[in-house]
Formats: sequence, C-alpha cells, structure tokens
Amino acid sequence: MGWPLIGETLQFFLTNTSFDIPPFVKERMQRYGPIFKTSLVGRPVIVSTDADLNYFIFQQEGKLFKSWYPDTFTEIFGRQNVGSIHGFMYKYLKNMVLNLFGQESLKKMLVEVEQASNSNLKSWSENAMVDIKEGTAQMIFDLTAKKLISYDSGKSSENLRENFVAFIQGLISFPLNIPGTAYNKCLQGRRKAMKMLKNMLQERKERPRKFRTDFFDYVLDELQREDTVLTEAIALDLMFVLLFASFETTSLALTLAVKFLSDHPPVLQKLKEEQESIIKRRENSDSTLTWNEYKSMKFTFWFINETVRMANIVPGIFRKTIRETKYKGYTIPAGWAVMVCPPAVHLNPMIYNDPLHFNPWRWEANTNDASRNFMAFGGGMRFCVGTDFTKVQMAVFLHCLVTKYKWEPIKGGDILRTPGLQFPNGYHVHISEKDS
Repeated sequence: MGWPLIGETLQFFLTNTSFDIPPFVKERMQRYGPIFKTSLVGRPVIVSTDADLNYFIFQQEGKLFKSWYPDTFTEIFGRQNVGSIHGFMYKYLKNMVLNLFGQESLKKMLVEVEQASNSNLKSWSENAMVDIKEGTAQMIFDLTAKKLISYDSGKSSENLRENFVAFIQGLISFPLNIPGTAYNKCLQGRRKAMKMLKNMLQERKERPRKFRTDFFDYVLDELQREDTVLTEAIALDLMFVLLFASFETTSLALTLAVKFLSDHPPVLQKLKEEQESIIKRRENSDSTLTWNEYKSMKFTFWFINETVRMANIVPGIFRKTIRETKYKGYTIPAGWAVMVCPPAVHLNPMIYNDPLHFNPWRWEANTNDASRNFMAFGGGMRFCVGTDFTKVQMAVFLHCLVTKYKWEPIKGGDILRTPGLQFPNGYHVHISEKDS
C-alpha cells in the first residue's frame, strides 16, 4: 500500500514510453496476481486486470458498484459532471447526449464531417508540414463546438480550445495545485472555459433564438421546462465534458492511426483498396459519402479497433463498491475504489495473440465492440455514448486521407504515457495531393 497518505501515487504517475501494460500495473500483476490493492492519492484502491471481474463490475453498475472518480477529477470536470451522477439523472443526461451523438444525428452529420476532413487536408497540403495531433484536435473541436454551442473559432475573440490544451497532461497527473504544475494549469483552463460557457448561456437566455440550431438551444429548452430536473450547474458541466471528450481522445487515436499506417505499408494498402473501392462503385465518383458506404467499411473498423486497442488512451476506469462484494475468493470492502485496467486486458497474450503486434486482421473473428475482452469505449450501462461519433470521425477522415492524399513523416510520433497517452513532440508529416 506504499507510504502513509501518498501511498503508491508517485510510482503510479511515473512516465513510460511503451505500448505495453503500464510498468506500475505489470510489476504488481507479476507479484500479486491479476487483482491487487494499492493506495492512490490517499485512498485504498483495488486494481483489476482480470477480464471477468471487469465485466462483472460493469454489469453490476448501480447494484454493487457505482461510477466514481478521484477528487482531482471532480475538481476538473465539476461536482455535477456526468461521471459523478447516478441512476435516473445519469440516464436522463445520456438520452440528452444521444440526441446529438446518436445514429440518426450522425447520419445527418456525415456530410459535415467529410467537408471538415477535406477542407483541413487541403489546407494542410499547402504547408510544408502539419502536426497531425494538433491539426485533428482543432478540426474535431471546431466541428463539435459548432454543434454544441455554435462556436466559430474564426469569428470568436476568445480561443475556447486553448483552455482545454493542458487538460490531457493535467487530467491524470499528480494532484499538486500550485502554480506551474500540470494540475494547476488544468484547473485554470477549466475556470476560463466555464466562464465562457456561463457567459454564452446568459447571452442565450437574454436573447433567445427563434430556431433550435445547436445543443445549447436544446439545453435551454430543458432548463425552462416547469418539470425539469436539469440545473444550470449540471448543464454547464455537461457541455464542458462533451467539448473536452469529443476532440482530445479522438485526435490522439487519429494521430496514432496515421502513424500505424506509416509504419505498416500492408495495412495502408488494404485500407486504400477498401476506400477506393467505395468510390469505384459510385455512379458519380465526386458524390459525398453515404451512410451505407460508411457502414460497409469492414476493414476500416477492424483497423480502428486495433488502433484503440493498442492506444489504451484511458489507462483506468474507476468505480466504487456500494457494499461489501465477494468475487472468486476476494473480498472488496464497502466504499473502496476499484480501478478497471483496460490495457492489461487489451495486451494479455492469453486473449490477444502477440498483443504488441499491430494486426487489424485479428478482428475478422471478433467484431463485438463491447465485450469483456475489449473496453476501449468502457462497458456496461456507461458504455461511451460518443463511440459512434468517434468512429464516424476516424473512418471519414481516413477515407479522405487515403483516397486523395499521400504523406511522409517528418518528425515526432514518439508516445509518452503519464499514464495517459501523449505525443510530447506531436507527429509532423508532409501531406501532398495524389496525382490524378
């Protein structure tokens, strides 16, 4: 359990540059087995690397376990954030979000995603090089912010995304709130972003719009209903989480996807063949992607699954026991935190043959996105509601990239885990249009 108060927090936050299971977890798995206890930030935590226990935890949401995150998370995402809300209120918020990110909305959004991908790729090809991490993050943020709050970075006097930039460093960092630390920068970014969102909400209330055009309008309608259970605090925390979650994780996955394509020519060739065959089947080769074409991208989805399996962008998913729980001879005391560790499952050689080898073809026999052996998007009732949005973003961007452009890595591309995934030097490539 480590030292008094700080426990093993320092060891947990040690950086590493590997795609393998985090050293902190791997060493303790070897010493204590797949389920062990530790102490992080002054709290006892059970760490589960056992696929069956992880599945059991997700299935027992609301009965034996509930969603929980360390105090540092709630400081950053707000006391009323969707991860800290349970029961009816969580289902209510989830349904609200599905209005924006559900399949019917995504069908209408497909054209916008393709337009954004094409215009950004065209712009990048006119420069000597582009940082894929930065470029895709800005592209996705602009699209999401427009859908959520009609925000236009080109017309706004304030840079909203700037407030989120320090987040991935500070979100899973040592919780030391003094000037200069990653955690402190994270909190400052939250304060600035929340101030902007509060001002926007106030402006909308004072000057209501005739037609509902974005998610903010929908939220305002809900707030003004007499029987509403929504509060301004919950609504603002929800907007904040959606803005961050939509662009940061997807841009990390896309950056890694482009790097994997650069490093694995046979995979790139297969992806090109699939995407080019979609265009060849059309009557008009210049027409935009249809939903049926998107759903036909079989190899592309294998590729996306393999990318996020290797990426392990989320190093831990937290829950808390509602009451004492017994499992396979283990007793988990009531009120203890539990950290489900996805990387330990995704990189388990008993589950995935040669797990550190990038191989999209392994998904030919396993297409289940939410199984006990694959939890890149969470699991159970809290399975990520943005999963389909992420896949649309990635698949459409990859379609535009491999059918119209070629690229050459210039610099960067090294990963760092703290324990969250980062590209400390970005991933800079030179993009050029293909010869027609």
